[in-house]
Amino acid sequence: MPRVATGESVLSRAVRIFEAFGAAQPDLTVTEIARRTGLHVATASRLVAELVEHGLLARAADGRVRIGVRMWELAQRASPTLSLREAAMPFLEDLHSVVGHHVQVGVLDGDEVLFLERLSAPGAVVNYTRIAGRLPLHASSSGLVLTAFGPRDLQERVLTGPRERYTAETLTDAGRLRAVLAGIRRDGHVITPGHIHPDATGTAVPVRGAAGEVVAALSAIVPNDGQAFTVVAVLKAAARGIERALVPDRRERGTPLNH
Repeated sequence: MPRVATGESVLSRAVRIFEAFGAAQPDLTVTEIARRTGLHVATASRLVAELVEHGLLARAADGRVRIGVRMWELAQRASPTLSLREAAMPFLEDLHSVVGHHVQVGVLDGDEVLFLERLSAPGAVVNYTRIAGRLPLHASSSGLVLTAFGPRDLQERVLTGPRERYTAETLTDAGRLRAVLAGIRRDGHVITPGHIHPDATGTAVPVRGAAGEVVAALSAIVPNDGQAFTVVAVLKAAARGIERALVPDRRERGTPLNH
């Protein structure tokens, strides 16, 4: 891979360009891309032109740039989470019809929870998650489940690292957080009233793979009215359904989900 004068590869610079886009910034000008990436405008313009030529970026008539359809196509084709989403969707749809608010599936990616799928409804309670969106592990119900059943070193990073406070209920105290993680391992679910938004409660349960390892978290976001406990049973039933659908697929393909 050719390298620029600073020692950074061209590929690394291209990755920085992709990372400049976000849910709140789906399209950018070349100047904005240069500013967000720290690249010279001429360099950003040249790399953007090449990425557009390959379909990895797309340029609108007004010159603004966004992620291209080709990138989505490649991601869908190669994603190790594809079979998980396919297994989850029928159960997610049934769960959504019962809950009536937000239901979603998240996986561990680094030290964050990455949401693969979400179903919502008009008038549903506020929810900060979105498909392909991320949240910190300590603040979200899905993140807490994934942490509770995750590797010991992950738990220690969450317990000792910085923890952003979203509301007065967000778990920022290490002792309280440790107790909650132990409770999740004991009870198989977590309820987080007002942890990210005062009006919403997250409830999550683990989804296990063929070897009993937790490969995902299934969660519902409902109003913070003290009734979130009523969705725990249906969440656990849906998780068991996903597990039954997922395990035969994994055995057939022989490809583990690495989360």
